[in-house]
Amino acid sequence: MTSDDGVPAPGHGYRKGPVLLRRGQVPATTTDQHLLAGPGNTDWLHGDPWRVMRIQSEFVEGFGALAEVGPAVSVFGSARTKPDHPDYAMAVEVGRGLAEAGYAVITGGGPGIMEAANKGASEAGGLSVGLGIELPFEQGMNHYVDLGVNFRYFFARKTMFVKYAEGFVVLPGGFGTFDELFEALTLVQTHKVTGFPLVLVGTDYWTGLLEWLRSAVLARGMIGEIDLDLITLVDEPRDAVAHVVERSAALRAEQQRVEQEAVREDAEAQAGAGAARPGAAHPGTPPARA
Repeated sequence: MTSDDGVPAPGHGYRKGPVLLRRGQVPATTTDQHLLAGPGNTDWLHGDPWRVMRIQSEFVEGFGALAEVGPAVSVFGSARTKPDHPDYAMAVEVGRGLAEAGYAVITGGGPGIMEAANKGASEAGGLSVGLGIELPFEQGMNHYVDLGVNFRYFFARKTMFVKYAEGFVVLPGGFGTFDELFEALTLVQTHKVTGFPLVLVGTDYWTGLLEWLRSAVLARGMIGEIDLDLITLVDEPRDAVAHVVERSAALRAEQQRVEQEAVREDAEAQAGAGAARPGAAHPGTPPARA
């Protein structure tokens, strides 16, 4: 499997949707590249309607495969991380801790940090989920994935990461990891999704980024002080898991409170409407005699 930054894992094969390709059958370009290609000949006028159906099928297949996953957390990080690196060991502990806390673990299904988080979840008896992506390299799902779904399009895959997760845990990674991190931040900041826990693991790796956000981005007024509070930085896997558990519990309690308040207000509104109807008996008025 390859991550979003395209690190090959030779021998597993290349996934193009449900189709497995190897050796000379591996294409030089991806489905995303065809979709995003600039203007060329007008053949695309005849191809896009079919492409829309393919995109729709990815959402249908993803929703169908993941709908019953239950509480889950998405874990992101580099595909380049080797099994003997401390970050790999941290990701294993994150995956194990989340599984022991009752969460399924969702990753990009590739090597490195993704494999490590899937490994921790699988070894702890939890559900280990991988969401693969078509890239111009040989790829295959890592062996610790119990439930795997392959996508042609990044945007369909990224929707699944957000829709079925109650939080994000982000370990050191490259551009693909940054993309997932900042998309999650944007969705929470703009209230496109309910505010969920977003944890960065590794102060030595992430402190420079957070300092830049504060000294340059915040200083110029590009974000607000409250936006930085969306991120929690920890060093220990157990602290990342604990934050996810505590924050998720608080959000569920708040959601229940809001739903109960809405039910109460609806009941009061219906009672008020009934009392205001013409001919409605005033409370305490005896019924009229025949």
